[in-house]
Amino acid sequence: MRRTLATLALPLCAALFLSACSLPTLEFQRSPDEGRPALPPRPVAHAYGPPMPAGSRVEEPGAEEPREINTWDVVGSLRPYEGEHDLALTIPRIVERGRIIVGVDQSQNLLSFRDGVSGELQGFEVDLAREIARDIFGDPERVDFRFVESASRMDALERHEVDLVIRTMTVTRARQQDVSFSTPYLTTDSRLLVMRNSAIQSVAQLPGRTVCVTDGSTALEKARMYAPQSRILKTRGWADCLVALQQHQADAILSDDTILSGIAAQDPYTEIVGESLASESYAVAVARSTTGLDTDGLVRQINATIERVRDDGTWWRLYDRWFAVYLATPGPPALNYRAEPPPVPPTPPETPGEEETP
Repeated sequence: MRRTLATLALPLCAALFLSACSLPTLEFQRSPDEGRPALPPRPVAHAYGPPMPAGSRVEEPGAEEPREINTWDVVGSLRPYEGEHDLALTIPRIVERGRIIVGVDQSQNLLSFRDGVSGELQGFEVDLAREIARDIFGDPERVDFRFVESASRMDALERHEVDLVIRTMTVTRARQQDVSFSTPYLTTDSRLLVMRNSAIQSVAQLPGRTVCVTDGSTALEKARMYAPQSRILKTRGWADCLVALQQHQADAILSDDTILSGIAAQDPYTEIVGESLASESYAVAVARSTTGLDTDGLVRQINATIERVRDDGTWWRLYDRWFAVYLATPGPPALNYRAEPPPVPPTPPETPGEEETP
């Protein structure tokens, strides 16, 4: 009897197993939302994806009105001193210190970045800083580089944390109220950088999308002006914009083509698109002269270096080294000086002689 029951149970279990396996799989794969209205598309990547770049903020379309960027009605810089002069009298603090302190970026590829292998700072703007040191000390290595963020460049000058800033700083009339500028050393065009598989070819495709810029840059005002129907992702640096673009947290980066070329060099899946939105010129920034601190001599000395690298071919060598693969150029920007009498360098005070006795 026991064997008979076991014998009958085997076919019964097999039948039940086959019956269970033959049930329609649809019953197990049916969505609990079947029959309900379709869910909306998944929100933008920054809602559920990787974290946004540290310190970044999103500005909603139309939240801020664009401010005018006056780059045409700017005051010319100070002319260099003519002939030989004593640097200990024109830039005494720097000569006494024995080095010049320069605020730069450290992640702006081709312009000012830290080499991943050597750990050394490199780029067009780093090389320009070394040329300034060469003319002051006869040694291009006597530079103390300090990292400054885009939004805090002028604060670093005002607090005298650096002697000068070389960090893609556009000369504008508003900025000239706060800092002194050299004559321009580089001219750029504002364009877009997008992923190659993107449908974006110009600002006409930006409405409803997200544009990345660095906070405090002139690109922020351009984004507000040329992409008023787009969200603006404001970051602390352009490297953060590249990360945001790669993580689909931004659809385009709006910046100057020299900056964009450095970003494109880091990611072959990106490309620069669109016509030029505006042309701007970069210059070296120096704190304005105040009581007890005359910086005019430093501005004149920087301009002497800019003139020298234009005349001896150094400017072209630097440009070809860093940008020729990505950009074309008509050459260095025109010198821009204000009208003033020929500057006369200060002279050392005369040593009083011995009084004559009758």
